[in-house]
Amino acid sequence: MQQNTLKRVIGMSFFAGLITALVIPAVAAAPDAASSKSKNPLQGMTPVEASKGLELPAGSDDATVTQGRYLVGLLGCASCHTDGALIGKPDPAKTLAGSSIGIAYSNPMVNNYPGAVYPPNLTPDNETGLGEWSLDEIVTLLRSGKTRHGRQTMAIMPWTSYAQLSESDARAIASYLKSVDPVKNAVPKQILPGNPAKTPLVHVGLYRSR
Repeated sequence: MQQNTLKRVIGMSFFAGLITALVIPAVAAAPDAASSKSKNPLQGMTPVEASKGLELPAGSDDATVTQGRYLVGLLGCASCHTDGALIGKPDPAKTLAGSSIGIAYSNPMVNNYPGAVYPPNLTPDNETGLGEWSLDEIVTLLRSGKTRHGRQTMAIMPWTSYAQLSESDARAIASYLKSVDPVKNAVPKQILPGNPAKTPLVHVGLYRSR
């Protein structure tokens, strides 16, 4: 990998390097209108540290797969796509197999019930993961954010940065993900703003002072 590409890739792993996130309890009670102005908008949330440096499945010993494993580790994919990792309690049996902890994508200080997505299963399970995805479809997802069905994913998965990956690096990542053992693990469906979640959520974001 060329040095300038390596620098870009290191900059992409910002999710894995986050210091803190906020856990939003499942189905939290909505504040009444009279007290909403004085209430601490972060009340009921707990600061947590996401897991980093998780041990990845070995995959095959093919050179391209080995490079892909290195890149997946560098990008910190397992920090979101491993169950429990978002709150610092990763389940080693579900590494890269998706998360039952959601990531809020709307402002919890504005929405009592923020919208949320759940990092999907990246193992090659046919029913719940990438088993039916081709290498080309995974490469397209990494470099454009578009799924095999043509749907544009949110930038919560920082595909706008991953678009800087070379074709060969993206294909190495895809080859690695297709080579690991499949793990059957269905994650919850996306939640739209205004709907209570049945599982805890983390909210990751930057806010400026008033």
